[in-house]
Amino acid sequence: MTAQWYAIRSKPRKERVLYQQVRSRQIETFFPQIRVNPVNPRAARLQSYFPGYMFVRVDLDKAGLSTFQWMPYSYGLVSFDGEPAAVPDSLIASLKQRLKDIQAQGGMNFDGLEPGAAVRVTAGPFEGYEAIFDTRLPGEDRVRILLKIMSDRQLPVELQVGQIKVTKQD
Repeated sequence: MTAQWYAIRSKPRKERVLYQQVRSRQIETFFPQIRVNPVNPRAARLQSYFPGYMFVRVDLDKAGLSTFQWMPYSYGLVSFDGEPAAVPDSLIASLKQRLKDIQAQGGMNFDGLEPGAAVRVTAGPFEGYEAIFDTRLPGEDRVRILLKIMSDRQLPVELQVGQIKVTKQD
């Protein structure tokens, strides 16, 4: 068997420690992280792109499945019916490209995005509409807004964070 990519699941908020564990065993690792510009200056500027997960490239015949099952801070490889699920090389390549694109834009910017903040949709089918910011969606640069369509009714809509802009309130 040849080396393939697999997703490994970490214990909550232990991705960085698990990453060091895997790297110390000379296993090729891809730990997607993104630079964010948080509102709170004390918050982490680098966050996991997939909280609780990272990728390892390994030949399981040589390394053994138990290596990952019993590794500190790990829940093991993502498996279906007891069989570790291989991740295609093309998916890893597209994730790396996506992260480069986000970095080229200066990271993900969440300035002023607090629940209840007034926003304007700047792109897509709802461009120009006013809305209320609801929440960030985990693991990606997506957000949920509440679009005011008719009088008292609000429609929840999920968009890319780059498609909205905080409006100035007087």
